[in-house]
Amino acid sequence: MNSTLFRDLGIDGVDPGYIILGLTVVLLIVIILLIVQISKTSKLQKKYAKFMRGKDAKSLEKEIVGLYEDNRFLKTTAEKNKSDIKNIYKRLESAFQKVGLVKYDAFQQMGGQLSFSLAVLDENDNGFIMNSVHSAEGCYSYTKEIKQGQCSLTLGDEEKMALDMAMAKP
Repeated sequence: MNSTLFRDLGIDGVDPGYIILGLTVVLLIVIILLIVQISKTSKLQKKYAKFMRGKDAKSLEKEIVGLYEDNRFLKTTAEKNKSDIKNIYKRLESAFQKVGLVKYDAFQQMGGQLSFSLAVLDENDNGFIMNSVHSAEGCYSYTKEIKQGQCSLTLGDEEKMALDMAMAKP
């Protein structure tokens, strides 16, 4: 086939069937790429439609800003709560948390177990023992200081029992 167009392109010696076959292959490749792009665009449009469902661009922006502000508020509140909890735990260390009570009869002639030993301790086993002795002449109370579970004074049997009861508590 003698064509000036083929001659100008420099392909005048090539069989036109090969040219048509080559163009058909290129066209098929372009069609396949077009189908892939249409598929990707369709998926993207579905995601966009789902994302924007019921929203316009301005309200979506307000939503995002609102969520950001809520997040910032929650972070600030969480930090404050963490600080407050640490402060509460620190204060609780010195608060009385453990109690041991032993009631007893101080004298044979007195009944009803009106006498008692009361041990009150904090988390570090510091506190006091209060002993109240009831007799026919009156009621007498005294305390003994406890430091780290020990008393510098001699403890009576009931006082030891009350201290052991208090220290056994977690």
